[in-house]
Amino acid sequence: MSESLETTDVPASDTELLARTASAVQEAGAALRERFGEVVRHETREELMRALAVNDDAALDILRPRLTALRPDARWVEDELDGGALPGGEWWVVDPAEGNVNHLHALPDWAVTATLVRENRPVLAVVHLPLTGDTYTALTGAGAHLDGRPLRVAPTTDLGLSIVATSQARPDEDGDVVRRVGSSITAMLFDALVVRTSVPATLHLVHVAAGRTDAFWQFAGGRADLLPGALLVTEAGGEISDAEGRPWTPQSRSFLATAPGIHAEAVATLSR
Repeated sequence: MSESLETTDVPASDTELLARTASAVQEAGAALRERFGEVVRHETREELMRALAVNDDAALDILRPRLTALRPDARWVEDELDGGALPGGEWWVVDPAEGNVNHLHALPDWAVTATLVRENRPVLAVVHLPLTGDTYTALTGAGAHLDGRPLRVAPTTDLGLSIVATSQARPDEDGDVVRRVGSSITAMLFDALVVRTSVPATLHLVHVAAGRTDAFWQFAGGRADLLPGALLVTEAGGEISDAEGRPWTPQSRSFLATAPGIHAEAVATLSR
């Protein structure tokens, strides 16, 4: 097919769009996998930022033209760390290297994600883990899947028997948020079976969607951190709210995803 035809080859349905989005995300993941293996040393924050940008660009050079061809009128969220509501219409919310710092340190916890948001609601999401080859997908109303196999959250009903997880605050995060993260971890250490703390958020959320862990919470965070995992958990039968139990939106100051059977307990613990 010629390049001119490709740019107008718009999928006929969201189901087809999801499949072709997954293909683009997998291709970007392959490019990052080729760059993975050696620790990328950096002695200053400027050197770190440059190394992060190189990884982002390697994936975006593939994702931007591929996804733009699929949805020519959709706009792009340029800053993956941004939060809040989006203007109307369709938007691609992409994290080209979710867990980028882990990638630079030769740690395996990283992914490539893409979410299509329509009128401020996520429609479809793809999370690809290049080192394992796993691809998680979700389509509103059609469920969440891992390589085509349906996902369901855990049937857990006791927080005391649960594995829960959170991610740390960013290095430049507001001091009040940092302290709230710390106090929430302490509270969960008393009430849950196991508490896991690591980044990135998306990898915790795919585990909740797959029923491997029972809850994930976070304070603050950008759209690209939370939207793909939120759709996966919701479509896998999980419950999403803020940490106080109110409906979650991208404007919320906290986030909680759980198996339904422990949602109320988790809210109570985080509210202490």
